[in-house]
Amino acid sequence: MRNGLLSFATVLSLASAVSASRQCGTGANASSKYQWRVGAARYDGAEPGDSNGTATVAVSIVPGSSTMGTFFECVAEWPESWAGWYEDGNIIWSDCIWAGNGRTYDNTVSFAVDWKNRTMYLSHTFTCSDGQGSDALATGSIHLDMDCTTSTEDGTSCMLKGNGLDATTTGGPARLGADSCTDNSQRYQSWQLENWQRQYEMVPGTSSYVPQSDTGPSFILRNMANTDLFNCSTSGIQNDAFDGICKLATEGNTTTTAAFHFDPQLDILTVAQHWDCSDSSAFDAVGVGYVQATCSREGNTLSCTSNPVWIGTKTV
Repeated sequence: MRNGLLSFATVLSLASAVSASRQCGTGANASSKYQWRVGAARYDGAEPGDSNGTATVAVSIVPGSSTMGTFFECVAEWPESWAGWYEDGNIIWSDCIWAGNGRTYDNTVSFAVDWKNRTMYLSHTFTCSDGQGSDALATGSIHLDMDCTTSTEDGTSCMLKGNGLDATTTGGPARLGADSCTDNSQRYQSWQLENWQRQYEMVPGTSSYVPQSDTGPSFILRNMANTDLFNCSTSGIQNDAFDGICKLATEGNTTTTAAFHFDPQLDILTVAQHWDCSDSSAFDAVGVGYVQATCSREGNTLSCTSNPVWIGTKTV
């Protein structure tokens, strides 16, 4: 990654009082609107001559207006040839990091970029202010008008044209119950990852990508289209990547299962959920995410955790 990925230079003023605006509505046609502002965006391709090099895309976004006094930094890395899509044909979702100042009403903010078409997809999950104990999801998309230059020394670099862009996300329908198996095939499937944990050993300064020991990841998987809740843990390792199974934490649902695959070299997590309904219909949902965990070191041991992360399936 080259230096100077992104600098959001605008100074955002803190608000003295902001009322909660994350109302979810009810029923299958709930469609609350939420406004965002894309303040800056940058793309840096791989170094020239590096056929396996990674590209980095970085975007700064503001929820509502700058008077909320906060913003999110969205950064993702993937092999340049992928152009934002995983090798299985799924777009790669990445989390946006809250700047920490001002207020936020969102539990997660995520984005994905279809680089060839210059399309950015945006999602956020939040606790409903009009429904105690319920969470919701809103999604949207925007075209990125980029100014790009290419040189033999630095490769391709792009910056967002103009002074920023406005984006709108739309809330989804109310979440389904645990007994609504078939209805899930008509809903946009996505998950919120919580309590991500991974621990591995690596000698400081080593050039090897393979740790001496590695627990693999474990986490809670919360389906955002229904009430399914899973406890996920690593069950095996193959070709230096981890496979895991997810066990239902909610009782009374025997129609669905889930599993995951994690590539620690690319920090790419694949989540798959399968439904086998009583009417003989079966279907699957697969999502791919770039997981940016934070690791603390004690001797040779690194312990990695993450704030909640949202992973979607197809584009929204």
